[in-house]
Amino acid sequence: MELQFLGTSSGTPTRTRNVAGVALRTAGGWVLVDCGEGTQHRILRTPLSPHDLRAIFITHLHGDHCYGLPGLLASAGLLNRTAPLAIVGPAPLERYVRGVMETTALQLPYPVEFIDVAGAAGGLLDAGLLSDLAVDTAALSHRIPSYAYGFTEKTVERRLDAARLAAAGVPRGPLWGVLQAGDDVTLPDGRRVRSADVLQPPRRPRRIVIAGDNDTPGLLADAVRDADVLVHEATYTQAILDKVGPGPQHSSARMVARFAREAAIPNLVLTHFSPRYQDPESVRPGALALADVEAEARAEYAGHLFMARDLARLALDKQGMLSEVPGAGA
Repeated sequence: MELQFLGTSSGTPTRTRNVAGVALRTAGGWVLVDCGEGTQHRILRTPLSPHDLRAIFITHLHGDHCYGLPGLLASAGLLNRTAPLAIVGPAPLERYVRGVMETTALQLPYPVEFIDVAGAAGGLLDAGLLSDLAVDTAALSHRIPSYAYGFTEKTVERRLDAARLAAAGVPRGPLWGVLQAGDDVTLPDGRRVRSADVLQPPRRPRRIVIAGDNDTPGLLADAVRDADVLVHEATYTQAILDKVGPGPQHSSARMVARFAREAAIPNLVLTHFSPRYQDPESVRPGALALADVEAEARAEYAGHLFMARDLARLALDKQGMLSEVPGAGA
């Protein structure tokens, strides 16, 4: 499983950061979470293709999270996409997209299915959307309805246990491949060997939670219970949030990091940074720096912390360890 960030700024873009968007890649393809203006331009700088896009998940309907959606849909059509596309989000999302299509005479050469995130039974959005991922949701606290999406592997591979194979008298060779595939075999002496008896216990399915804007990280307590990774906004440092006040309903780095520590989340990715925080290579003396956001988070959280950058790729291995893919990033 791999995350690639297509936008990490909040509200407005900067010279180095686009507004919200993140791709989740698996062996089965990729899905997009949020689609701020300019997302398709970022996609052009990645190996991702609108042809392979399996579903789009919108966390909430503020413009920095959805204004790029009509353009991406139109470009996918101009690139001759024909496969159906599912779009999950708050119910008004369909009215917004349909309105743009009507007023701009946009006709798509592929079917689009809109799924109301709040209307999904039990918050489960599986329903055949993705063959390899189960998707669930959690409601958040923001100025308008906002949600987090949890993505969990549906199936995990199991390895053969050499000791059990030896005890069962299974000779090395083609029979091992049959057992690895989950099928039982009959040995030359007529004994039946069940695949389940010679496979190691399966590893725990990997799980990634990607949250929309949210001023109450604790609302994710249930969603992150078995999560390997939490991707969450850290729009401000606590000092700036105290000056801004509660109106914008965003989180500080301290709030999110403290929650991640208390919830024992092994990997935390912070994103959606206010444009007032400058990147290290461009920070001016006396200006607010992104390093301040990172320092505040590290003071609360001792796990694996990542500060998202546009185009950066983070890979989650089968042991649940997140690491940055070298050579990626804006």
